[in-house]
Amino acid sequence: MSLGIAVLTVSDTRTLDDDKSGKLLAERIEAAGHRLAARVICSDDRFRIRAQLSNWLITEGIDAIITTGGTGLTGRDLVPEAVRPLLERVTDGFGELFRWLSYEDIGPSAIQSRALAGSANGRLVFCLPGSRGACELAWDKIIGPQLDADTRPCNLAELLPRLREPADRPATGPHKSRRD
Repeated sequence: MSLGIAVLTVSDTRTLDDDKSGKLLAERIEAAGHRLAARVICSDDRFRIRAQLSNWLITEGIDAIITTGGTGLTGRDLVPEAVRPLLERVTDGFGELFRWLSYEDIGPSAIQSRALAGSANGRLVFCLPGSRGACELAWDKIIGPQLDADTRPCNLAELLPRLREPADRPATGPHKSRRD
């Protein structure tokens, strides 16, 4: 299953030429058989970040969005604050697992990451730190396997069509509620 994935690097200083994290993600996306739907650099401004994500959340052909940068603790690190209001559901396990895996590499400094993930308008959204190592870890250990339809016992790729179900539609089939 090939997905369209957009990459947003949040930085006031990087360009497409020197953006190592965005380049790594683009390479990993294509190597996994997915399509790089878009790649943009955006300044550390919550409204510009929201505008770009909002645009991608209504763009056909984009199934997932990965941001890199802006998840730390400084005054300019405001990706979680920019993205969280757009999410319909937050996947708490992503940030927890990312920090746990990061701990193996960087020790207690892992607590400084506010990596998060969730879904909005039938699309997956992942917010990663800006370092190349963090992006490599997140893609190789979490995102890549979860966007692979062959990952068992379950994966996010297979859930994508169900993310677009209306919330008020009655359940049917094997996931039918006992109340129905």
